[in-house]
Formats: sequence, C-alpha cells, structure tokens
Amino acid sequence: MEKIIKPIKITRSNFNTYGDLISTNDINPVDINAGYAKRFDNLANLNTSKNDGKTIVSIFSALKRTFPMKIDMMEKHPLGSQAFIPMKETIFLCFVAPPGESPDTSKIQSFIVPPKTGINYKPGIWHFPLISTEDTNFLVIDRKGKGENLIIHKFEKEKIVLNYSA
Repeated sequence: MEKIIKPIKITRSNFNTYGDLISTNDINPVDINAGYAKRFDNLANLNTSKNDGKTIVSIFSALKRTFPMKIDMMEKHPLGSQAFIPMKETIFLCFVAPPGESPDTSKIQSFIVPPKTGINYKPGIWHFPLISTEDTNFLVIDRKGKGENLIIHKFEKEKIVLNYSA
C-alpha cells in the first residue's frame, strides 16, 4: 500500500517535537552597532558536544527536487543537532519522524519551510535529506567528531511518496 504525505505549513509549535524553527518572527531583537543592526539571540538549540564533538559550519549546494517524490530512506544523527538555513529567500521542505529504533511511518510528517526561515533538527530525529524546491545553497550547522552519528533506514516494503505543489 502506498502512503502519500502532503507537507503542511511549519510553525514553532507543530515543529517543536522535531527541533527549532530558525526565524526572527516574534523575536524581540537587541539594538547593536550604534543602532545600525539588530541582534536576534538564541534562535536554535545547537547540540553537538556529545562524545567531544565540535560544531562545524558547512555549505550544502542543493539541487531542486521534483514531485511527487519517492521517499526510500530516512536518516538520523543521534550525537548532534543539524541546522539548515537557506542562503537566499526560498521555500524548502522537511520530512520527519520522531526518534526511535526506526522511523514510525504512522507518525511521519512533512513541513513547508517558508522564505527567511531555517530549521534545526534535534539529535535523533529521523529525516529525509535536504528537500530544496530550487537549486540553491544552504548554510548547515552540525557536528563533527568521533562516534556513529549517521544512521540510515531504508524502506524495503513501504511505499512512501511526498506530494507537493507550490
């Protein structure tokens, strides 16, 4: 049987189980640089120090995905969080399941992440790799270090499809 997942609009509350919404919306800034800039603090809970891990900043150059899209696997990073911040105004999608031994297909969700917004997955959250709606770069903040921090689950029998239209 085929399971079709349609993404919904992301909010801080509906994404809270999976991680942080990185956005300046509803955040009170602090004026800095003699009033020429505003600082929005504490937007995500970066968690990368387990097993002496260190926080790294990378750029992922993502290619546009086409839909409907077959979801044949999910991955998780049990030792650290992973943040994705688009480097231009764009919409992207995330596809997630709660932590556990393997992804619970009855609890899979997908979210539409609007322009000027990023996400930060908590450690251990099952997710599909980056789903970009256009060719673009993402700033990625995650963990580098010892230990097994990438676990992949391949869907052998399940037929899961992500259906999205702009």
